[in-house]
Amino acid sequence: MGRNHLAHATGDAINLVLAAAGYNFRRLLAWLALLLSAMLMTLAASRASRTDPIAA
Repeated sequence: MGRNHLAHATGDAINLVLAAAGYNFRRLLAWLALLLSAMLMTLAASRASRTDPIAA
C-alpha cells in the first residue's frame, strides 16, 4: 500500500479504511461504466431497428 503518513495504530486503521474505500470506489466506477455502455448499446440497437427501412 505504500508509505503510511498517519501516526500510530489509529493512523494505520484510518489508512486501511481509506485504501479499502478507494478500491471499492474504483470497482463501483468500473461497474457503472459497464452498465452505461450496455444501456447505450441497447438504446442504439432500439433506435436502429426503429429507423431501419429494411427491418420495417
